[in-house]
Amino acid sequence: MEFKHLVEAAEKWCSGNPFELIFAEEDDERRLDFYAEPGVSFYVLCPGGTDTFHVWSESEDCLPFLQLAQDYISSCGKKTLLEVLQKVFTSFRPLLGLPDIEDETFEHYHADVEGEPGPDHQQMGVSQQ
Repeated sequence: MEFKHLVEAAEKWCSGNPFELIFAEEDDERRLDFYAEPGVSFYVLCPGGTDTFHVWSESEDCLPFLQLAQDYISSCGKKTLLEVLQKVFTSFRPLLGLPDIEDETFEHYHADVEGEPGPDHQQMGVSQQ
């Protein structure tokens, strides 16, 4: 994707959350820098110089929160910039003072695992006849 389209997508994404796109550079590396109060910052290296997106922060306070996004990026399949940014936003929710949200996929899985088996689920174990 052309870098200017990535910048436009990033600006549009910022309109729906507390982050601002504060810097976009294409010369040395295709890099987008983001910032939100209270001092939450990160940058994204976009494919072109690299094969996949890469997220990082110069702030040691922010780095541990980026692990979820880094794991997501390195998982199978190509990711879009918006998918990566949304995962970063989810990771930073506690630092931004926003309530933590669970991943919907996990919630559905978790709901299926807990509780009594429904009538369409066969009980495991020895059947008595």
